[in-house]
Amino acid sequence: MKLWRITLVLAIAISAADLVSAAPDGKIVIAQGTDPSTLDMTNHQETPAANVGAQIFETLVERNETLQPVPGLAAELPRAISPTLWEIRLRKGIKFHNGEDFKAESVKFSIERLINPANKLRGAPRPNVLDRVEIQDSYTVRVHTTQPVPTFVKSLTLGGYSMYPPRAYADKDTAYISRNPIGTGPYKFVRWSKDEEIVLEANDNYWRGAPRIKDVVFRPIPDDSVRIAALQKGEIHLGVNIPPHLAGVIASHPRLFLSTAPSIRTIQLMFYTHQFDAEHRLVGVYAGPTADKRVRQAIVAAIDADELITRVLDGKAKRVATLLTSLHFGFDPSLVPSKHDLSRAKRLIAEAGFPNGIEITLNSPQGRYVRDKEVAEAVAGQLAKAGIKTSVRTYDFVTFVNNLTYLHKAGPVFLLGWGYPTADADGIYRPLFRSGSLFANYYNPEFDRLVDEARITMDEGKRLDLYHRLNKIWLEDAVAAPLYQQIDLYGLNKRLVWQARSDELIRAYDMALKP
Repeated sequence: MKLWRITLVLAIAISAADLVSAAPDGKIVIAQGTDPSTLDMTNHQETPAANVGAQIFETLVERNETLQPVPGLAAELPRAISPTLWEIRLRKGIKFHNGEDFKAESVKFSIERLINPANKLRGAPRPNVLDRVEIQDSYTVRVHTTQPVPTFVKSLTLGGYSMYPPRAYADKDTAYISRNPIGTGPYKFVRWSKDEEIVLEANDNYWRGAPRIKDVVFRPIPDDSVRIAALQKGEIHLGVNIPPHLAGVIASHPRLFLSTAPSIRTIQLMFYTHQFDAEHRLVGVYAGPTADKRVRQAIVAAIDADELITRVLDGKAKRVATLLTSLHFGFDPSLVPSKHDLSRAKRLIAEAGFPNGIEITLNSPQGRYVRDKEVAEAVAGQLAKAGIKTSVRTYDFVTFVNNLTYLHKAGPVFLLGWGYPTADADGIYRPLFRSGSLFANYYNPEFDRLVDEARITMDEGKRLDLYHRLNKIWLEDAVAAPLYQQIDLYGLNKRLVWQARSDELIRAYDMALKP
């Protein structure tokens, strides 16, 4: 074990030395399907914003390529002093882009700003169990929690826990931070032309060593064919969410290649069973057909996910029984995906009091997930066969989250992709289905109780059992309709050296340009 650690330390040291020896050079353009809604990492829960933020900001703990927590701005992984107290030692000599020193004060400011309920930040933990940050010395803090938090270390890898400069951001609101992002990361913010481009430049004084690539540009290109054309023309170097049916175009192109990874993201239909207000407070039972479990079960039975995967995704996706993939803690391999059963769907709709069928609206983003619009339209066609007449409405992603999902106005059904980076069931059931959470439109006191119990259970065996129980409740109550696990496809220029990850993280610091 000691020899392995010594070898790893030497490898890291050699790698860092190599990076320092070469000045940043070149420019890359990364095309995502949508523009971020914000560059304040504490005020969103969306991957496009997180990917831009990952160039500028850093967290105390990071995830490696196998999604395991490793030290980031922390000198080592946090140490549990007690079930409700964690000590974190910080790296020394790190500065923010504005010249401020990264110290214990930064950690206290960043975390306490995030959890302050008066700030109403969308990236804040819900329900919040962090109490306060106590400064021990300039490079040591202790984080007090109100209850045991088994996912504490994993949670610190989330973008919401990005470290902010306390003097620059004192008394500044989220709008200011979004326009003036200042972090400790490998790239500095230059400008943001909304819906056109975000321009970043290398931080030559980055503590790990200067990046190999000098300039990084993020461009939003919602249309799949336009993104592919931009790759072919050499206008962009990396394009996300390559449509499976066009993957061959990339793979056979002399100057392009595909990079793929099984994603922790699943795609699903989300149901409204209860109505919540904009402050995530329960209003009452939803005034629509999906309040009836039989209607939800009918929708699940009417969907032929295998057909979606074959015809819309060219086979590049995997069936799932729940929203937990085999990469997640809490996954139960004994559960199998639901069966397509049109006759059962029709029977359930009639039993729910709709012998002549029902009409619903399916809201979906366009350009955010792989063939999201096409998947929604195909689902609508399948539902129609069961007497569920479905109108599809699509939106750009920023409108979709800001005006619909965040405000609980996306009912009765909406399409959502979810890939919480901690790869833990807590990151699925709590934000999506535990009442009072940002995306939750479901209320079940027993479900809430088990989610809360799992969240404070430090024994992993007992915690796993709790999630297996939650999986079964979730399936029986038809809380959502799982469609598939996404297989991420990226199109790259052959000059770019980079490998896709299962958590969808894109970091230019990990990239290099061939001559």
